[in-house]
Amino acid sequence: MRKSIYFSLLFSSALLLSSCAVHNGLISNREAHKNNQSIQKANSESIAGYTPYTSLTYIDRFKGIAIQEMNLYGIPASITLAQGLFESGSGNGELARVANNHFGIKCNNEWKGKGYYKDDDNHNDCFRVYDRPEDSFRDHSEFLKRPRYAKLFQLDKNDYVGWANGLKAAGYATNPNYPQLLINVIQKYNLDQYDRPETEVQKEKREDKVLTQINDNGLMAGKDSVTQGTTVNKSYTVTTGDTLYSISRRFGITVDDLKTLNNLPDNNIRIGQKLTVVK
Repeated sequence: MRKSIYFSLLFSSALLLSSCAVHNGLISNREAHKNNQSIQKANSESIAGYTPYTSLTYIDRFKGIAIQEMNLYGIPASITLAQGLFESGSGNGELARVANNHFGIKCNNEWKGKGYYKDDDNHNDCFRVYDRPEDSFRDHSEFLKRPRYAKLFQLDKNDYVGWANGLKAAGYATNPNYPQLLINVIQKYNLDQYDRPETEVQKEKREDKVLTQINDNGLMAGKDSVTQGTTVNKSYTVTTGDTLYSISRRFGITVDDLKTLNNLPDNNIRIGQKLTVVK
């Protein structure tokens, strides 16, 4: 009885160590190979029946989910499709075929799912495994709901140039040519045809929803910021289309309080103006 308890404890400890290794990238080649084999075996049926994509068939297959994510979160469908094409090799890369991972998103301490190991920035980096490609697209949207990407969600959802440059500025990619690479793909395949403009009211509602979620994510992660990556709800820089009313709704403060906090004589504000938005 004692032996069975002892071996049970050893097994549980090994599982815990393995889980920690997944998220910290500390795993041996043998363990990584064994893990990847199990992933490949579990997905053997879909892998065996896999039909290679062309760039055009990839776009046709995933444009619907990209538009859906755009309408929910405000990420231009053209950006999502361009990143998917670029990161997954038009859906034909190893991660896309075996792990349904179309955006190269890695494991971290928040990830509770399976991992697939490949050399990338480090040896045996852990990449997230999804049940379906659509799950990868949704996780891509969720991944961007972090404080450092908050400013991007204040852009129009058909501003793919702003998003391409903003992703690089926020640290999504290290390649200095990343914005132009995305823009080239978008223009080559006319992906901006899937982007949809929104009215000011629609934009305000979408921003309120997404920025609130980003704010909550930042607070749960122990951070203080969704704007400028430093302080949440303390200051805000006015951008195109902003009004005192839209800013007041976003930060849960009245227009009169905004005017008082910033010594504003009237409702006029200018692009680039910094406003205090917390009492």
